[in-house]
Amino acid sequence: MEEVQTHKKYGVVKEMSEGNYSFQLLCKIAQVSKSGYYKWLKRQKSPTKKQLEDEEIKKKIMECHKKLKGIYGYQRVQTWLEKTYELKMNHKRVQRLMGELRIQAVIRKKKPYYGKKEAYVVSDNHLNRDFLASKPNEKWVTDITYFFFMVKKCIYPPLKIYTIMKLLLTMLVEGMT
Repeated sequence: MEEVQTHKKYGVVKEMSEGNYSFQLLCKIAQVSKSGYYKWLKRQKSPTKKQLEDEEIKKKIMECHKKLKGIYGYQRVQTWLEKTYELKMNHKRVQRLMGELRIQAVIRKKKPYYGKKEAYVVSDNHLNRDFLASKPNEKWVTDITYFFFMVKKCIYPPLKIYTIMKLLLTMLVEGMT
């Protein structure tokens, strides 16, 4: 079970003490100090300069949130405040104020990519899966392999790969002897 926040306890003590309940007894039940309650009460009557500044920033954050339909998180809200109002502040402060306002970024659904795709050629099926030949060199079949190297697509037929591998193996064997 979560513990009730102290400022909420102070609010309850204030409401109930205005009735017929003893202030000292309420503080004891809520497990708060009397001096803490009076300090909280004083802050409620005259907010500090930082609290007033936070309220102004909260209004600007809400403006950003409504204007941009809630798609900005605390980092982009901070940048927006800096560009729009020339307010420089820590991102943690913006995050805290957005938390107090109970607002956060709406995560947008990713759209599929329908961009340009590489055209490929489909050749006719001349062999019709009949790979048996009556004499040598009658039917030749090959395949290609795609390698992505330095953002370019390189196409290598198997014979070339075979040649490269044979060369590498020869160099390796010669290096061992």
